[in-house]
Amino acid sequence: MGDAVRAHRRTAGLSQEQLAEDAGLSVGTIRKIEQGSHARVETLNQIARALGIETSALFAPGTPLPVVEDGANRQLLSQLRQALMPPVGISETLVDPGQVESLSQIRQRVEDGLALYEADRYDSVAQMLPGLLRTAEAAVSAGDEENRREAVIVRAHALLLAGKYLTQVRQYDMAYQALVDGIRLAREQEEKLAAATGVIGLCWLFLRQDRFDEVVQLAATTAEAIEPRFSEATTGQLAAWGELCLRVASAAVRNNQLDEAAEARRMAAVAASAVGHEHEDYTTHWARFGPVTAELKAVEDMSLAGDAHGVLRRTDEGLLSRRAIRAVGRPSTINWNRHRLDVARSHVLVGSTQDAMDELIRVRRTGGAWIQHQPMARYVMEDILKTRKRTLTREMREMAVHLNVHA
Repeated sequence: MGDAVRAHRRTAGLSQEQLAEDAGLSVGTIRKIEQGSHARVETLNQIARALGIETSALFAPGTPLPVVEDGANRQLLSQLRQALMPPVGISETLVDPGQVESLSQIRQRVEDGLALYEADRYDSVAQMLPGLLRTAEAAVSAGDEENRREAVIVRAHALLLAGKYLTQVRQYDMAYQALVDGIRLAREQEEKLAAATGVIGLCWLFLRQDRFDEVVQLAATTAEAIEPRFSEATTGQLAAWGELCLRVASAAVRNNQLDEAAEARRMAAVAASAVGHEHEDYTTHWARFGPVTAELKAVEDMSLAGDAHGVLRRTDEGLLSRRAIRAVGRPSTINWNRHRLDVARSHVLVGSTQDAMDELIRVRRTGGAWIQHQPMARYVMEDILKTRKRTLTREMREMAVHLNVHA
């Protein structure tokens, strides 16, 4: 990465000092990156904008950094791995047969699992997923010709729930397995919206892995395939298409493809306006989508661009005001809390560390375990500790411990 930054800087005819000024970074930061130090994606995005290139142009192959042995997670996820990734022999797949339940019972369990996920009750989701996946598999095996199609669709939904949860807790290889299997089953049954839901989840996974080019291509291709005719589209069709547009925009803005991002945001806003309220229905579209969600993601773009004053000016106004949210509905807790982390980061950038701390406290109070899985929360806390001039408060010390950030 350091070689890539240096090569592009020299091609642009810039000194380290000039690049630092254009990117809004310190000369020391540029120097350290070119010498081989790790950098946040947000920092690379600033450099890419200054150089007029895509962020992904700065990524380079290399040996992964050493990881700490994680025996605890291996043990906690053992049953889920067995249900999702069973051993495969040369003549059969060795699967622990699940208990046969009616399809209506399994559908209800999927709905219950999604409700637990939205409530940030990750322990409960983790405990129920192995049994749900086995039961869904048993339903497919036991189903007669008449019920088999519906059983396959129910199993696809169970897999998509597993993929959603595993992406959230950053178990990416397992998440990929679950999402791809769910998409494949939905495609086989010609359930376009269910498959599109899986693609939306896969794009989110790729986004977390900084695979920006692939997200843009995958989301745009899928959006084109399901693009609705607005005059006769269902709410679920509009929401799924709009969510795919949001995925295109999120990846494009991170990759410094600003024109593509702006157009995708515009299309998402059109879809959100047509939906008219915050919509969620796992049978057609899982992520909550509507005018407020589209606005949250537009403000996120401003945060990525480093426009802290713009973020703070737009927060709690217009579609993000309490009045508007009462009228059209609340976004998902996850999307709202992710937005509040952007607000916290903006407070740090303008020097208001206590306001940033207040945001972190509120997110912890409403988000439960969610905040501990968010690198952005740790980045904000690290920046608070770096910039705080006075003695740390008790709340700051407690938050640092909660987020595993060393003071």
